[in-house]
Amino acid sequence: MLILLKINKMIDYLNKRLSVLKINKIYLRLVKIYLFFFGEKNLGDIGFDFKNKPSRIEIVNRIIKLQNYSKYLEIGTFKDELFSKVICNNKVGVDPFSGGSHRMTSDEFFLSNKNKFDCIFIDGLHHYSQVKKDIKNSIEILEHKGVILIHDCLPNNLLEQQVPRMTTNWNGDVWKAFVECRTKVDLDCYTCNADWGIGVIFKRKNSNLLKIDQQDFKKMKFKFFFNNYKRLMNIVEFEDLLKKF
Repeated sequence: MLILLKINKMIDYLNKRLSVLKINKIYLRLVKIYLFFFGEKNLGDIGFDFKNKPSRIEIVNRIIKLQNYSKYLEIGTFKDELFSKVICNNKVGVDPFSGGSHRMTSDEFFLSNKNKFDCIFIDGLHHYSQVKKDIKNSIEILEHKGVILIHDCLPNNLLEQQVPRMTTNWNGDVWKAFVECRTKVDLDCYTCNADWGIGVIFKRKNSNLLKIDQQDFKKMKFKFFFNNYKRLMNIVEFEDLLKKF
């Protein structure tokens, strides 16, 4: 009898999960229909190709070694795809679900954290408002001559940057938060042309200040990114990026 009860509970749980998935699929279909008729038109792919570019693992480890960094923070560790492979004396990884060393949200971590870091990798929730907060909080705890890296800054098409998520390969609208940083006089920002686009922020005078007429960066359209991504993102190859340190 006890076994049957457990089986019934498991079946009930699975049915609930399946119903949620069905609702999500219906919702995503409705969003796609809305975008087709009332939203931005799909402009196709920009053409980013990261196949022969260095991975974020190689990029992070080379920067840490080059700069002799000793304190690393990762926001959004998920399954430790990066965190477990980073070579650094002191590592802190934050994620509410899996991986890393701290099981909490980035907001909770920044509220309680007392330490500073040399290298901070942001790969948490890929929504403009959250990325903006993670960048702001990271700047406040960044060591002198440290660096902030932001994953998924170069979406290839409209759906890959759409919020809510609709595709397997998903960048979200991280790019909007990065573009906003490029308009700050005290932040020097570049995008490394590798691994879905890695935004790079130095806390120093901006060497290539972006001037655009934009008050609310969250409202920027993908069409604007599609037509101006080179100017907006300040894209550099990895070897050229290393010269910026």
